[in-house]
Amino acid sequence: MSKQCYATSSPYEEIIGYYRAVRHGQHIFVSGTTAVDPKPSTGAVPQILFPGDAKQQTRVALQECIKAVRALGGRGPEDIVRVKMFVSRREDCLAVGEAFREVLGKGNNASSSSSSSSSDVVPMGAAATMLVVPLLDPEMLVEVEVDAVAVD
Repeated sequence: MSKQCYATSSPYEEIIGYYRAVRHGQHIFVSGTTAVDPKPSTGAVPQILFPGDAKQQTRVALQECIKAVRALGGRGPEDIVRVKMFVSRREDCLAVGEAFREVLGKGNNASSSSSSSSSDVVPMGAAATMLVVPLLDPEMLVEVEVDAVAVD
C-alpha cells in the first residue's frame, strides 16, 4: 500500500515542510488548513484572506480541504467523515459552526457522480470537533483539519 501526497502553493507548506494532504489506502488526511492567500508576493509574509471574518475564513478553509480530498481521489465532501475546527476567538464559534453547516453539515447532499439522478445523491455530514486555541498568525481566526475515506 503506497502513500500519495498532495501539495498546494500555500507558503506555510514550504516554510514548515509538510503536505496539505496525504492518502494511505482509502484514508485521506488533510492538514490544518486556513484561509491563506495561495499566491503571496515573492518574499512577502503569507497573507490571510478575509481578516476579521471567521465565517468566510471557515468557508475558504473547508473548500480547500474538499479540493485536497478530490485531488487524492476522493469524491468530495461526501467522503469526509471527521472535521476538527480550531478557532482563535471563542466569540467566533457560532460563525464557524454556521459556515461548517453550510458547507458540510448534515442534511446537505452531494452528487456522487456527474449525473444528478436521485439515486446518486449522497447525504453529507461528519463528526466534528471545535476547539478554541491560539493560532500561528493573529489574523487566522480558524484552522480546519479533515479526515476522509475514499470509496474506490
